Amino acid sequence: MGFHEVRFPASLSFGSVGGPERRTEIVTLANGFEERNTPWAHSRRRYDAGLGMRSLDDVEVLLAFFEARRGQLFGFRWKDWSDFKTGAASAAPDWQDEVIGIGDGVTRSFQLSKTYRSGEASYVRPVKKPVFGTVTAGIEGTFYQEGVHFGVDPATGVITFEDAPSIGHAVTAGFEFDVPVRFDTDRIQTSVASFKAGDVPTVPVVELRL
Repeated sequence: MGFHEVRFPASLSFGSVGGPERRTEIVTLANGFEERNTPWAHSRRRYDAGLGMRSLDDVEVLLAFFEARRGQLFGFRWKDWSDFKTGAASAAPDWQDEVIGIGDGVTRSFQLSKTYRSGEASYVRPVKKPVFGTVTAGIEGTFYQEGVHFGVDPATGVITFEDAPSIGHAVTAGFEFDVPVRFDTDRIQTSVASFKAGDVPTVPVVELRL
């Protein structure tokens, strides 16, 4: 699958609308009770990139980006302004934000992830596209330095330590991240006249499974 490690202009995604989508299969039984199941282990996000267009200059940037991706052919990075980092929305990521694994004395590599909690329920989202230079990490309450104690692959979201964390030691991390997406259309229709009148193109974008 083709993927370009380039981010859709963040200034244009800022005004977009979108978020997570789930697929739930519901069967209503004869007695009125329901059985619910989902074939998806992870949610899938959808956005409308067209809503971020504010000028004809923005449309020109969009068209160039669309053509360079060959429409739906190549995936790319997308900044979801409502959910792009670990920790609180008002705070910078901290190296103790997320527990991404527990040491076993052998494993050196861990997948970055973000956990969503509500009450006793939680969902762990794998993060495959961390933002370069934003990843911080630690082991069992001790801060570790990137490039000295560990390295990060920004294309996969895998963090690898120089030495395997000891058995039972919590591996923590904080970071910013992008969503891997592609255009969900092979056609963009724009009109100078309608754009000046306040009408913007619809440009659907959908998350990729990596």
